Amino acid sequence: MRPFAYILMVLALLLGGQASAQTRHVAMRLVAEGGAPAAGGVVTLAIEATPEPGWHAYWKNPGDAGIETAAKWTLPEGWRAGPLRYPTPERLLVSGLMNYVYEKPHAYLVELTAPPDLDGVWPVTVKLDYLVCTREICVPESQTLATDLVVDQAGPTAETRARFDRWRAALPKPLGSLATYQLEAKRFRLAVPFPADAAIGDAYFYPAAGGAIDYAAPQIVTRDGDRLLIETAAAVTPAGGRIEGVLATGEGRGFTIAAMPGVVAAAQVTASGGWAAAAALAFAGALLGGLILNIMPCVFPILSLKALSLARAGADERGARSEALAYTAGVVLVCLGLGATILLLRAGGSAAGWAFQLQDPRMILLLLLLSVAIALNLGGLFEVPMPRFAGESGASGAFATGALAAFVATPCAGPFMGAALGAALVLPWPAALAVFAGLGLGLALPFLALGFVPALRRRLPKPGAWMERFRRILSVPMWLTAIALAWVLGQPAKVDAMTLALLAALALTCVLWIAGARQRRGLGFGAVAAAALVGVVVASLALVPTGRGAAVASPGTTPFSEAALASARATGKPVFAYFTADWCLTCKVNEKAAIERDETAAAFASGGVQVLVGDWTDGDPALGRFIERHNRAGVPLYLWYAPGAAEAKVLPQVLTPGMLAKLAKG
Repeated sequence: MRPFAYILMVLALLLGGQASAQTRHVAMRLVAEGGAPAAGGVVTLAIEATPEPGWHAYWKNPGDAGIETAAKWTLPEGWRAGPLRYPTPERLLVSGLMNYVYEKPHAYLVELTAPPDLDGVWPVTVKLDYLVCTREICVPESQTLATDLVVDQAGPTAETRARFDRWRAALPKPLGSLATYQLEAKRFRLAVPFPADAAIGDAYFYPAAGGAIDYAAPQIVTRDGDRLLIETAAAVTPAGGRIEGVLATGEGRGFTIAAMPGVVAAAQVTASGGWAAAAALAFAGALLGGLILNIMPCVFPILSLKALSLARAGADERGARSEALAYTAGVVLVCLGLGATILLLRAGGSAAGWAFQLQDPRMILLLLLLSVAIALNLGGLFEVPMPRFAGESGASGAFATGALAAFVATPCAGPFMGAALGAALVLPWPAALAVFAGLGLGLALPFLALGFVPALRRRLPKPGAWMERFRRILSVPMWLTAIALAWVLGQPAKVDAMTLALLAALALTCVLWIAGARQRRGLGFGAVAAAALVGVVVASLALVPTGRGAAVASPGTTPFSEAALASARATGKPVFAYFTADWCLTCKVNEKAAIERDETAAAFASGGVQVLVGDWTDGDPALGRFIERHNRAGVPLYLWYAPGAAEAKVLPQVLTPGMLAKLAKG
């Protein structure tokens, strides 16, 4: 057994104690299929197990937690007992731990081989030590079962035969064909020979021992002709060599398989379980999420400026469409690039998610300086030299503006985006990239509509002096974006980084002010100013501290860990776990508007709610894996664990105090 199993047994003894004969949570009975077999023959025995409602027993490989059932036989001389044969198990995810269990009545079968000479009555006894659990507590139990095998006893009754037939049907069947697996970049890919016309439902691979896969990681099942491909995260320390396990195919059916290392080619067709429908749903969510991003402070000024450029230029139909398509191409290509980078990082074992680049202070500083430059441009301090993309007409300018809009939108994760991007990370890579493209298309959709719908362009106000005033107003949300990024650099207790960022912003402003003065005299931006601009950016990126101070938990909250979650849930009280990052605008809005309100705190105190906070600012890989298990690509993520509930309830990405108070009241 693994060390974790021993720890679990000790905890179980502390929590539940040894169960007495009167408090069995799994009733067991030893049943023989018939009397004693012929000399040298075999008789099948069943250990019939019936868990109480809410309790479960464990498979041969219990998964992340649990203990395999131990059977100690007491047999007459000359008799031999084979290993326990387990039915196809079920999956149970508890607090991020994947368990392979039985929650329903089931039976373990074992074959006894008789000696060459038989006569009389043969007593058979087995002592079983096993673990039973609910979703909150575990109890080790022990039972001793006995039966007598009688020579010349009549064969099994029709009822007994039917029961054994039913129990045998629940056992996984030998597949007969050798499977192949490949370990590559911390990913486990398994190819199982399986006829294309054979029905398969909710396919899942249960390894018979550790060292193959990360139990809690999602499995992607793809049907490719006469084979099934199963891809998931590899175990932290892969064992290598021959791997055995059970391929479950739904409704309790399964096949025992053995796999040897080799090369597993990628699938050429669609995945089982209808991933195409999941991809379409994720695409729609990403499209809507991207559309909502347009109202964020960092994106809205850029979109508005492009709309004003159409109004000012009075572009013809062809020119408007050309700009719209170029803007869309810039947005979509940046989103595809970010998506491809995320997928590559995750293939290498990283837990990177949306806005992963903001876990590096240098990238935050670069975005801050970019926001300051855009705000100063909108405020009229200087004009952008060639290429003239900030609000200017032309396909090249539109493309660059679209790329800029997508880049500065990365700190945001609005409604619908989280689930869509989380689904993308468990889809085959072509479908995943399509979801990221859907995000870009949603972000570009307003300007695309302006370009292709003349009626919308006609509704734009006529050019006039108001445009310059409006442009100045648009600098305000960009300043707010810069202030937010400076705040991010200062969290928690990183005042040095924030001070450096403000000094760099001041230096940038001075350079742009000088360049703007030249422009107002009819001169160019200036090579010296351009060089100084580059120098400010390079120097600040080189000097910014990349470390981070210790996070400080808010009063009344506990830093999130899976151990802390398990401990909180064990108290029987409701648990609210939320995952945030300093660079996540949506997270901070929810925290100020809903989570950190006095009425929320009062409701939580009244309801005994325990609050756990997961800070993902620095991209903690453990948090990243936990977030991924809930089909999210990043933050925010809000989870509510009601007392006794099997799984967490995933809350919307926009919270209100009333919503949280209602949950606290039950």
